[in-house]
Amino acid sequence: MLFAACRYSLMIDLGLSKLALIGVVALVVIGPEKLPKVARMAGSLLGRAQRYINEVKSEVSREMELDELRKIQEEVQEAAKDVESSITRNLHDAEQELKTSVSGFDSGSSGSSFSSPNDQVSEKAKIFRKKKLSRTSAIPAWYKQRHGGKSHLLSGAARVSRYRPGTKIPSSFH
Repeated sequence: MLFAACRYSLMIDLGLSKLALIGVVALVVIGPEKLPKVARMAGSLLGRAQRYINEVKSEVSREMELDELRKIQEEVQEAAKDVESSITRNLHDAEQELKTSVSGFDSGSSGSSFSSPNDQVSEKAKIFRKKKLSRTSAIPAWYKQRHGGKSHLLSGAARVSRYRPGTKIPSSFH
């Protein structure tokens, strides 16, 4: 117990000589029978005091962190409001520009001979289908010439009549 008192005495700035003097006085005043009990009680009280002080310190630091977090939260909310207002403002400006350009286009194109958007879309779709059909269904002429393939396709009936024994080959299939 004396060592425990030594360890805690460093906080109060007591030297070894002062602690020895306090121990001798306590031995004389309290007596040798009650001294261990009193030392244990003093150690437990000192331990409780230290735990209480540590709890208070941790609570104060927790409160300081909470205050900092609240400030950060307010700053983030303010920044979010600023971003939201700028986005709303930009969206409103873009909407106004779009409305003015559409109204200008409608007033300028009323006398001109533009076709409707549906006609343009159907015409583009028709062109696309023709291009796709020509790309996927036919073999290119350069490939046929290079690899010796047929340059003219025959239907099934024309093929039967051409290769049937004893029939004349029409001149259109040469």
